[in-house]
Amino acid sequence: MMAILEVTDLKKSFGELEVLKKITFSVNKNDVIAVLGASGSGKSTMLRSLVHLETIDGGTIRVSGNDLVKDGMYSKPQDIKRITSNMGMVFQQFNLFPHLTVKENLELAPRMHKRESVQQIEQRSKELLDKIGLSNRASAYPGTLSGGQKQRVAIARALMLNPEILLFDEPTSSLDPELTAEVLQVMKKLAEDQMTMIVVTHEIGFAKEVANKVVFMDGGEIVESGHPTELFQNPKHERTKAFLQRSLD
Repeated sequence: MMAILEVTDLKKSFGELEVLKKITFSVNKNDVIAVLGASGSGKSTMLRSLVHLETIDGGTIRVSGNDLVKDGMYSKPQDIKRITSNMGMVFQQFNLFPHLTVKENLELAPRMHKRESVQQIEQRSKELLDKIGLSNRASAYPGTLSGGQKQRVAIARALMLNPEILLFDEPTSSLDPELTAEVLQVMKKLAEDQMTMIVVTHEIGFAKEVANKVVFMDGGEIVESGHPTELFQNPKHERTKAFLQRSLD
């Protein structure tokens, strides 16, 4: 099975501080990978470097067989743009444009890319709003939505460009439990539709139920990774055990 994303020996420092130390993992089509770890363990930096929001200092990132960066050397800017457009990103802070309606937020990027007709774009935004259960809020402005609704809109917006992989950076950490549940429900549905996803999250329940692989990071390293059942029931590393004990208390 060909990996859709291959990450090898990723290194990143902020000044003296090594944030990523030789991170290596791969993602196959339809994988749902949950990335766990305490704050400051490098999870978000790792995720952001995959879509070129952070530049790395060493290592290789290959997306669908194309090198975004090889041995620390980046591809040409136009290639970077093309390669990263295979990935959609959903942030902790929804990053919606407050002056645009929900529908306009969804359609902005595809209209700028001009790859499809306006009709096709409108058809797809309608379908995606149906999918996330917000078809009745198409003409609403983000300021009138709950946090959970905003995050669902952000997910739909990331899907508008038909990415091969969706990246989530703690999508529920600023939401209360009730709103968290509705966002996780949408993500679960995406997993059932076989969307390839990498999810940085604190939601152990989601990782257990939806992920087919869990990666545990600590101190800028991948300490352990494996199938959720294996990793949660039988963690091999002391650091993993300590983290899980704290999280499950």
